Order: sequence, then C-alpha cells, then structure tokens
Amino acid sequence: MTPDSSSLDTRDTATLSGLGVLIIGAGIIGCALADRLALAGASVRVCEAGGLASGTTAHGEGNVLVSDKGAGPELELSRLSRRLWPQVLARIAERLPAEAAAVEWDPKGGIVVATDDAGAAALAEFARGQRAVGLQCEDLDADQLAIAEPALTREVTGSVHYPDDAQVQPVGAAAALIGSAAASGALVETRCVVTGSIVHGGRLIGVQTSQGARYADVVINAAGPWSGRVSQRLEAPIAVRTRRGDVLITAPMPPTVFHKVYDADYVGAVGSSQTELQSSAVVESTHGGPILLGSSRRECGFDNRLRPDSMAAIARRALRLYPVLADVPIMRAYGGFRPYFADHLPVIGPDPRLPGLWHATGHEGAGIGLSIGTAYVLAAALAGRVGELDIAPFAVDRPAVIASREGQTPCTAA
Repeated sequence: MTPDSSSLDTRDTATLSGLGVLIIGAGIIGCALADRLALAGASVRVCEAGGLASGTTAHGEGNVLVSDKGAGPELELSRLSRRLWPQVLARIAERLPAEAAAVEWDPKGGIVVATDDAGAAALAEFARGQRAVGLQCEDLDADQLAIAEPALTREVTGSVHYPDDAQVQPVGAAAALIGSAAASGALVETRCVVTGSIVHGGRLIGVQTSQGARYADVVINAAGPWSGRVSQRLEAPIAVRTRRGDVLITAPMPPTVFHKVYDADYVGAVGSSQTELQSSAVVESTHGGPILLGSSRRECGFDNRLRPDSMAAIARRALRLYPVLADVPIMRAYGGFRPYFADHLPVIGPDPRLPGLWHATGHEGAGIGLSIGTAYVLAAALAGRVGELDIAPFAVDRPAVIASREGQTPCTAA
C-alpha cells in the first residue's frame, strides 16, 4: 500500500479511469493535477505553451505555508495540502527516488515577527483567529526567539511560531510530480500553445493548439497568470489579475536563518489589491546555502523587467530583520507573475458557461503550497463527490471571477 493510497477513493478510480483529461499548463498546479488524475486512471495529456515549470513556478520561493492565511476556505485548503505533501512525496520516492529527493522537502517551520506595537497587536489578533479554527501556532518570547533565530534583530515586539510551514525547491517539485504522472501514462507536450476551442453541441470537446487539435472529455485551464488569456481563447473568460513578485538570492552562507522568517506586513500585502509596489521582509535559507530574500508585489501587466526600486525595498526590509546580511553579496535576482482574483481566492471547479471546461488557477503566491490540495479536491469533484474539502467557495461563477466576453482583463493585455 502506498503512503497516500487512503486518499485514492475507489469512487474516484471507478469514475475517472479512462476519462480523457487535457490540462493546459505545466506549472506546479498542472503538474499536481496530472499526477493525481493519472494515478486515478485518467488518460492525461498536458499542453504547456513554454517549458516545464518555466513560468510562475520557476520564479518563486517554494513556499508551503499555513501561517499567512486567516480562518476561511483558503486556510483549510492549505492545511489539507500541507498534510498531503509528505504523503505524495513518499509515494513518488518509491518509484522515482532521485526526483523525490530533488524536491528538497524542508518542514522547517515559520516565524512571523512584528517590529512595532501596532504590528504586534495585529499579529496577535491574526494568530488568535487561526488558533480558533485549530491551527497550531505559538507565541515566542524574546529568549525563545533568540534561540530559534540567533541572527535575527532583537528589535522585535512580537513573534509567532508556525511549526507546519515548509519549503520545497519549486522546479524540483514540479518535475517530480510530472515525472510521476508520466510514469502513470500521462503525455506532456511543451511549446504547445492553445489557440482556440473545439465545441460540439454546446460542450467543449477539445482545443486547437499550435501543434494541432487535441480532444478530451475534460479540459482544465491551469495556465496560471496566462489562464485569463487562455479563457478568452476558449470563449469563457475569467478575470485573472497578475502581480509581479521579485526575489533576491545571496551568495552561499553558513547556517544563518533556520526558519522561514517574515514580518507581519507580508500577510497584509498578500491580501491587498493595491496596484503600486508593496514590499515586506521574507528571509529563508536553501539547501545549497544561498538565502532567499523577498518579497514584493506590483501590478505591471507582463512587464518582465527587474526594477531597482523593488530590489532596494526588499533589501532594506531584509536588513531590518537580519543586519548580519549587510555585507553579504547578492548573487542574482529574479521575478515572476502571480495570478489572483479580486476576492483573493483561487478558482477550482467546472465552468457553468461551457460544459467540459474546468479551471484551477488564481493561487497567487501560494500555488506551490496549495497545489497538492487543489489536485485532490478537483479530482474528487470531477468524480462527482465532495471529498475532504468542499470546492464551493472556489466556484467559477463568483462575481470576482467571471469576465465579460468583450472586456479586457490584465491577463489578456499584450
């Protein structure tokens, strides 16, 4: 019995076995879907416009977080996903041990800190709400914080430890999932751009692509920031918005940062819909020694330029938490686009306007962490059952999601 076989409901395999599923997008969401559906016996094909995990997935930090979500459906999805991640990796390791090792699963835990009295009060209230729904988190006093993070500034007014926060190497994670899917029979096509829909009798039965027509019983739009563009081409538009986030990477260092550490402003930035630059300190180590410094958010369409003001803001924030980094060189920087909807919930489920079309997108910067849970609840819904988590809060027909056929969304521009 594989470690996560209990999550494979026999009703799923009975319903999904032989079902033709076409997944648009080979980022972390598409790869997780492919793995889960192929394991259940579906006939899976993945069409990716670029290369494997070459978009948002390759340009993030690999967060698997519960700490940044308040009580509600997204927190429940993150808790489900966090529980399933180790199980899925254990299963993959049985068949593909090298690929599973390359995921670099690190259940390091997270520490959220405040540096003024107002931030400490807001953090304490946020944590109280999380504890009320059963999330494990604990306040740290000054001595406990100093033991946990010796190099962290002592100018901290409040801190909360989240033992369930974890990290993966995001491209390694996507590669392991798609490798597992391929081992279960999934087909993966890169440089395969979806250009239009194939509809018969009012139902989507396939898509036109740059490599020809592709037919399926179910099409899943998992194209991340580009899912708005894809939805327009399929004539069922969704109002995906994009924000760019940047990350700085230091030269390799001896052990310095032992948890994912971020300031309390990060939660507010995640939940904000402001279009101008926002930044907050996020500092964490990697297996190879470099330290990742984030984070920023800014709506700028698909402008892929690194901007000095964003990098400077990240560096200033990081130095406030870790003054020891002042003389550490920055080795490189990168940025990527995060897809989200105005109500800050992802979309998971069928599109009522076009039978045969499903969506799994809008996870913003939480896609890595939420990917496994998203795949499990979508597969259950596709099999006609509720599963461990009801997808109703993530429905497509929410006001924040549906876009007019004539209107332009940020994702359809250029």
